[in-house]
Amino acid sequence: MNPVSNQHADSLKALLAPWSGAYGGVPPFASVQIADLPAALQSAMDEQLREIDAIAHNPLAADFENTLAALEASGRTLDRVLAIYHIYTGCMSDETVQAVEREMEPRLAAFHDAITQNAMLFERIAAVYAQREQSDLTSEQQRLTWVQYKDFARAGAQLDSVAKQRLSAINQRLAGLFTEFSQRILKDENDTYVVLDTTTDLLGLPQSEIDSAAHEAAERGLPGKWVIGNTRSSVEPFLTYAVNRTLRERVWRNFVMRGDNSGPTDTKQLITEILALRAERAQLLGHATHAHWQLEDSMAKLPEAAAGLLNALWQPAVSRVHEEVADMQQLANDDGIRIAAWDYRYYAERVRKARYDLDATELKPYLQLEQLREGMFFVANRLFGLRFVALDSGQVPVYHPDVRVWEALDQNDQHVGLWFFDPYARPGKQSGAWMSEYRSQHYFSGRTTPIVSNNANFIRGKAGEPVLINWDDAVTLFHEFGHALHGLLSNVSYPTLAGTSVARDFVEFPSQLLEHWLMAPEVLDRFARHYQTGQAMPQALTDKIIRARNFNQGFATLEYLASAMIDMELHLAGDIKIDADQFEQVTLSRLNMPEEVVMRHRTPHFSHIFASDGYAAGYYSYLWADTLVADAWEAFTSSGDLFDAVLAERLRTAVFTTGNRQEPDVAYRSFRGRDPDVHALLRKRGFAAVSD
Repeated sequence: MNPVSNQHADSLKALLAPWSGAYGGVPPFASVQIADLPAALQSAMDEQLREIDAIAHNPLAADFENTLAALEASGRTLDRVLAIYHIYTGCMSDETVQAVEREMEPRLAAFHDAITQNAMLFERIAAVYAQREQSDLTSEQQRLTWVQYKDFARAGAQLDSVAKQRLSAINQRLAGLFTEFSQRILKDENDTYVVLDTTTDLLGLPQSEIDSAAHEAAERGLPGKWVIGNTRSSVEPFLTYAVNRTLRERVWRNFVMRGDNSGPTDTKQLITEILALRAERAQLLGHATHAHWQLEDSMAKLPEAAAGLLNALWQPAVSRVHEEVADMQQLANDDGIRIAAWDYRYYAERVRKARYDLDATELKPYLQLEQLREGMFFVANRLFGLRFVALDSGQVPVYHPDVRVWEALDQNDQHVGLWFFDPYARPGKQSGAWMSEYRSQHYFSGRTTPIVSNNANFIRGKAGEPVLINWDDAVTLFHEFGHALHGLLSNVSYPTLAGTSVARDFVEFPSQLLEHWLMAPEVLDRFARHYQTGQAMPQALTDKIIRARNFNQGFATLEYLASAMIDMELHLAGDIKIDADQFEQVTLSRLNMPEEVVMRHRTPHFSHIFASDGYAAGYYSYLWADTLVADAWEAFTSSGDLFDAVLAERLRTAVFTTGNRQEPDVAYRSFRGRDPDVHALLRKRGFAAVSD
């Protein structure tokens, strides 16, 4: 066997073997070759299908242990391989990885259908389900039985053979379309950018943004120039500060037209087919629309409930936007222009400075990425007793030099899990910020501790200087860490119920709630320190942030609501053939969307809903969760102590540790002692002074 063959054999062996080393084992990144992922995935799928076949053909009568517990035990090898596969497709997606993804996604979809459509397996699950309340099962075992039965039924386990075959064909085609959509958007983000040639083009930009643009240019082989990339972390600061209106428009158009350019990266035909296939699938599964199918397994239950919440905020948000535009137009009149969408952030920032004496550039020197990360650790310690210890680069393998790893310890210095942090933008990395679970927590086969990650796209600045981020990015940092804590603090027996495996409109509750501790005085005093002087953020500046916290809330709410409402409308449309641009324009016109605001995610690049089924007809969930968040945060503020020990312990046990062991509304009541006060959301956003 030649050296190359040896390397492939070693790589395949590493991919398929149980993870070794400390901390319950860690991913073997140092031994993995991308070319071996298809063979590893196929081998792992074949292994699980053999395990499933053994469960389905067990001659003994079905019970929890030989059916549901056996199902939980199956697929451990595949879980490990998929963890590595998803890391590379999300964070290291070069042409080789993309080719693997195009090959494997339809095969993975067919594999999952082979399990959920196994009639003998579902018959055994149904038998245990029918007797779950009469048996001696624990409450968690009953919950797992219900979850698995529901998931199999929702995936088509009760269909006839012809319908199952069509359903599987739909799922495989959708998997390919999702992959193609993601790769086209990634190409638009990687390959489209604006080059700034002269210092005049930089007028208005803070030095930190200039340094980031210079770094981006150098990375693209354009030393001596500046580049504004086509991702949110580059675009939004430029739109906020750049004086040159023509350049603002160019940068804005590049960003909002991702996927909508009539070229090889255009996504509109993909979207038409995705929506048609989802509508057909929903009807096969006995639902009127994809929205009805998706929301069946949510807190909202029905599209009407989700739409009702969106509609309740729409008019207040529109009214506030009109007020904001009127304020901005007074300044724009002096410049001889009428406010357009690419002007909104620029003039909003000028109004903020005039009204609150708050210039966002004043904040950024106090917002060092490394210090804010320590601030997150501080919050996790004060609320939940966690301590994070940095590991040396040689202790745990990583997939890229940017990635660092921390061990999470509890109050007794016992190992809780590992936290991977991948903060910087680079070619081949999906845009935005997210949390991943490489390994979920459970006690099913011995104590298994979680491995989670947070991923972001911050832009490096000048070499040797700390990375400074803006306030919105700081909020996002805390948000994603909330997801990570949800995974780390999980305390369940079965992996299917672990961590963030909860209803889509509940999973954002812990993360959105954690955002609020960024503003805690204890956090700002200790961790919002000037990168040059080391001085804490002055109280006067903190007071300005507090006074301005609802500033521009109309814009922030409306750009989100527009995306959420388009998402819901698209998936309530049924089997109507949809042109993405036309549908978007007609719907927003009917809603009287102000022309000065554009959707946060326009339809042609709406990855939340077209890169997977995850948030399709579910983007409303951020607002649903924020209703819980607003009420929950009032519990802490009214206590007089943002780190109140009794409340924090209830939050930990009722929400962060419980996974999917119980219904989310039950979990919330366990924390709050009652259902949420829906008026709290309006109070939080400053739209109305609603009394109880």
